[in-house]
Amino acid sequence: MTVSYTLEVADVRFAGLSKLLFRWKGSIYKLLYKEFILFCGVYSFFSVFYRFFLSPRQQDLFERIALYCDQFTNTNFIPVSFVLGFYVTLAFNRWWGQYTSFPLPDDLMMVVSGNVHGADERGRLLRRTLMRFANLSSVLILRSISTRVHKRFPTLEHIVEAGFMTTLELKKLESLHSDFNKYWMPLTWFSNLASRAREEGRVRDDIALRLLMDELNKYRGKCSLLFHYDWISIPLVYTQVVTIAVYSFFGFCVIGRQFLNPEKGYKDHKLDMYVPVFTLLQFFFYSGWLKVGELIINPFGEDDDDFETNQLIDRNIQLYII
Repeated sequence: MTVSYTLEVADVRFAGLSKLLFRWKGSIYKLLYKEFILFCGVYSFFSVFYRFFLSPRQQDLFERIALYCDQFTNTNFIPVSFVLGFYVTLAFNRWWGQYTSFPLPDDLMMVVSGNVHGADERGRLLRRTLMRFANLSSVLILRSISTRVHKRFPTLEHIVEAGFMTTLELKKLESLHSDFNKYWMPLTWFSNLASRAREEGRVRDDIALRLLMDELNKYRGKCSLLFHYDWISIPLVYTQVVTIAVYSFFGFCVIGRQFLNPEKGYKDHKLDMYVPVFTLLQFFFYSGWLKVGELIINPFGEDDDDFETNQLIDRNIQLYII
């Protein structure tokens, strides 16, 4: 689940957010440190090579190349901030849409509990079976999009062992050939069982049955949204453009941001600081921004801030007991 820190900033105080800057789990440092070390290593290699291994004539050529590269990095020839900002906004809207599409069975459970009557064992079994079908549908869809859930249920037999489905139901599910996820089948079983409950008088009128079907359709709609979010991704060409823009920008910075000999009087090269502090900050911000987009584009993986879907399943299991 996403790393929670709201309790640590419950009160507004001086430098209140500073206590969050040194956390490792879920931090930008954990995501970015390998790329940051690589960039520092490549920059240091060219700096040492320029200062100690090139002849004066070769240094002059290197300096002209560095000035040429720096010209493009400083003139917004590569619009990194614009491309990144739009991409991360798109990825965040997609991330939030997937979060709000979680098929939580709470509303459906309330409708089942209030409209499927019967204090006997048959009535209790009907309610439990209806909710089991609803949860089975969410497990099937989450298993197809979440790495963690798929590791928990690598096969359909594991779902049977967990109690979400019977062996007979598994045979019915496998008997229907489809190239797509069959998450909707348990919801069909739900509607058939609800109709049978209406015939038995446990659902007292057609209005109550209609209410059950309406809530079921809302639940199915959220399962369908998750399926389509996984099926239709952000266009690959856009992701490629953003990645190439960021990496090529800092590829030019490796040469263009070198500190040149101040004695030669190059513009903006009157001080030799050895360590490009502002370039490193720029790398941290831009590459960190790219990492944010990379992190939230698929929140069903195994990163620290990805959705903990197994906990969601465990929570929904408790709704069987109604």
